[in-house]
Amino acid sequence: MRRKREAASIPQEYALAAMTTVGQVMTTKLISVGPSATVAEAATVMGERHVGSALVLEGSKLIGIFTERDIVRALSQHFDAPGHQVSHWMTRDPTTIEPSVSVQEALELMLAKAFRHLPVKEGGSIVGMVSMRDLSEALADQAEETEA
Repeated sequence: MRRKREAASIPQEYALAAMTTVGQVMTTKLISVGPSATVAEAATVMGERHVGSALVLEGSKLIGIFTERDIVRALSQHFDAPGHQVSHWMTRDPTTIEPSVSVQEALELMLAKAFRHLPVKEGGSIVGMVSMRDLSEALADQAEETEA
């Protein structure tokens, strides 16, 4: 009963987003690099794949996330940063989310923590990545469906 009152107090497009889960909008094509990859190598992989982040994996274990923001930070602080290892610049032990979480909850978490990318973890394994763009597109699609 309390859930319904909460949903009624938020804009309709966000209430609709509560029905869609992260698992429905995430990408499962994971882009990853090892911790010893250089900033330049990671940036090249990210650029070729047109993505804003790469998971940093040690074997199959997630140890970090390396993002566009990390590239900018590295380049602004060290002239030779392209040759540095991503392990020096990545965010260690990144926050993850489960695929069963609603798009609304994921959006609230990402806004609160200023994340643009969030790894999706299920049963101890990384199964996807969700971005602000994924969430925005899901909200836009749902808004269009309500207007139709």
